[in-house]
Amino acid sequence: MSSALALVDDELAEQAAELNRRFGGAPAESLLRTALTELFPGRITLVSSFGAEAAILLHLVAQIDAATPVLFIDTAKLFDHTLAYRDALVQRLGLSDLRILRPDPARLAALDEAGTLWFRDANACCAIRKVEPLQRGLSPFAAWINGRKRFQAGTRSRLPLVEAVDGRLKFNPLADWSAADLAAYAARFDLPAHPLVAEGYASIGCAPCTQPVLAGEDARAGRWRGQDKVECGIHTALPGSRISEE
Repeated sequence: MSSALALVDDELAEQAAELNRRFGGAPAESLLRTALTELFPGRITLVSSFGAEAAILLHLVAQIDAATPVLFIDTAKLFDHTLAYRDALVQRLGLSDLRILRPDPARLAALDEAGTLWFRDANACCAIRKVEPLQRGLSPFAAWINGRKRFQAGTRSRLPLVEAVDGRLKFNPLADWSAADLAAYAARFDLPAHPLVAEGYASIGCAPCTQPVLAGEDARAGRWRGQDKVECGIHTALPGSRISEE
């Protein structure tokens, strides 16, 4: 890493630390408003899966600026329910800048022509269908917002409100929200639930790799069930994901 890049990373880390000190215990709306209107106006995006809990963060952002770019990764393996839910929420919340990211067709033809890579190598499948499209989609932005929470899985238990990652600030405004907090907010604003939530899906990704959650399990236990995998690679580098660098 060059000294110039190292300096930028150090400055971003300091900025993230200061924001964590400033907004620890503050309402998520305060952090979001500062990020959207003061720190990165026109240079920040919200990345959303339009999954089980997505409506809460989308609503929070829409109340501040409904023109905020929203990145959605269509892996071509999603539930039809998710695509319909996405369209309904975009209309309901008045989101005016939805950007749909898709895998590179050439990469799919070369590495997953039969569409079964998810079964043979889930990490590699996530790399070409999720990680690579998001990397391209994030390129115009200096910062991004996502909806991870600490209660969702052990890998997220120490999640800060703000991180410095890969030359950008990454905002996790709902990091300290509980499942009860999410339910209360959704009820307060009458936000529609993803249709699969009623069927026991607590975290919703691609159809082949998502199952309902059993009583007492982590919210993400139904993702890649039976595998030593709880993250797709967007937020945590995974073994076997080097395919994204080929």
